Amino acid sequence: MLRNGVPFLWGVGILYQTNKWLSRCYLNALTGNSAWDWKKEIVILTGGSSGIGAAVASRLAKNGTKVIILDIQPPLDETVANVFFYATDISSSTAIEQVAEDIRRQHGDPSVLINNAGTGNSKLIMDQSAAETERIFNINILAHFHLVRQFLPAMVKQNHGHVVTVASMASFVTQGKNVSYACTKAAALAFHEGLGQEIKHRYHAPKVRTTIVHPTLTRTPLVEHVTRDSQSRSFCLEPETVADAIVEQLYSGQGGQLILPARFSLITGIRGFPSWLQELIRDALTSSRQSKAS
Repeated sequence: MLRNGVPFLWGVGILYQTNKWLSRCYLNALTGNSAWDWKKEIVILTGGSSGIGAAVASRLAKNGTKVIILDIQPPLDETVANVFFYATDISSSTAIEQVAEDIRRQHGDPSVLINNAGTGNSKLIMDQSAAETERIFNINILAHFHLVRQFLPAMVKQNHGHVVTVASMASFVTQGKNVSYACTKAAALAFHEGLGQEIKHRYHAPKVRTTIVHPTLTRTPLVEHVTRDSQSRSFCLEPETVADAIVEQLYSGQGGQLILPARFSLITGIRGFPSWLQELIRDALTSSRQSKAS
């Protein structure tokens, strides 16, 4: 039995590594890396004052990279070297346009854009006001369009850059009381995929990389209301764990899709599951969330 199982395990391992290699090749347009000098790169980071963003900013800044934070709240420590804060409401396209002009004039053209800022609530569709829905969409997805329009042209011109989209496992599965947030995260995945296609086929800038990150529930102020019980807390990722993965991806010079934790990769294929199984999964997630809220 053991002897028969060894070739099978070898075969699975070979298929797994081949799949990783093919994904890496085709998600990077079959091109090698451009030269990155992280002492000279300029990073735009939305939502960098807390949570995942703050952890990313800290790691990059410690290694000498200039990080420009766009957020409505200042970082806890505004004296950190290499970190620059611009108070910006990214739900406003006008505010984004104005701050982009200031950044280019004062710092030059950024080579990395990390669309990390996000918001949401646990309201039912019928209980959410139009203003609340619009704000979630403005921050979680429309800001990505506005920021890319501002900063991608310079990356394309240099054929050098990286756009990181911080999405969620909600890109793949929706539960009740989370609909507007999940809609924006599904849209973020479509944005990432379409952006990569445009960079490759329309702008012919294959060394401008794109990465999307799908963390599961992460211990940030955004989800504090659903992580009060010990079971949820034990299930949560720490912001530092997600930040480590993002920074490692940047330093690799490669684009790609990060599922955090990796053992949840199967969920990315949920849309290919039988409809009844998809519904059972959604039922279980919604029931679990409702019981924690009660």
